Amino acid sequence: MTQAAVDRTATTRASRATNPVAEIRDYERSLARSNQSRTRADRPREFEMRGRTWDLMNEVFAPVYSPSTSVALDFLGWTEKVEAPRSGSMLEVGCGTGVIAVMGALAGCDRVVASDINPWAVANARLNAARHGVADRVRAVQSDLFEGLDPEERFDLVFWSSNYVLAPAGHRYDSDHDKAYVDPGYAVHRRFLAGVCERLTPGGSALLHFSSRGDLDLLHRMAAETGRELRTLDTRTVVEGDHLVDHLLLEIAAAR
Repeated sequence: MTQAAVDRTATTRASRATNPVAEIRDYERSLARSNQSRTRADRPREFEMRGRTWDLMNEVFAPVYSPSTSVALDFLGWTEKVEAPRSGSMLEVGCGTGVIAVMGALAGCDRVVASDINPWAVANARLNAARHGVADRVRAVQSDLFEGLDPEERFDLVFWSSNYVLAPAGHRYDSDHDKAYVDPGYAVHRRFLAGVCERLTPGGSALLHFSSRGDLDLLHRMAAETGRELRTLDTRTVVEGDHLVDHLLLEIAAAR
């Protein structure tokens, strides 16, 4: 490493130490969290959430080490008592263990697709759909966003609890697990914004779970560039370690 690179690294670390926003958005910290979650010795094979027991496979995002899955369920109103029942069809992008997709079926959705780029997550979602008796309504598929779906398939609800931490464009993932934590250059977010509205039925909703760990200003700029607009439907503030993190439920719509 050159001296100039050493100096830049030292300056960046000093900035993060004095700037909490930079610290919570630090992609290297998120990747370290991913690695710790994936490799820790006490990682469980099952976990409890919303009064139910769920399977957790290796290499799959673990809801027990992050509040995001629980926050997403709160946004959707899917608790043990299902405060916000639904009907119709649902696509969950980035399904991980399948908790949200399964809860969607339990809340009343009659057709649910749980998609993930990580093949371990697809297998995990199938396990949990079978475990909770909704395998007839939940189909788990390996897909990079919409690429693995039937081109004609449309949904009343598309939901993505995204990998909202921004990594530098060109960053190479060390594992599929890391893909649940960071998005290099927001390339996946841009493709989601550009394509999601075409996946909706008439009157359908496209919802994105984002947070202050991500770059909301950049997301808004990308939305405008792709002919979309973002509307904040709900927010939650959660203590994560030493920081307060704002979680947001955003609706994506065609720009007017």
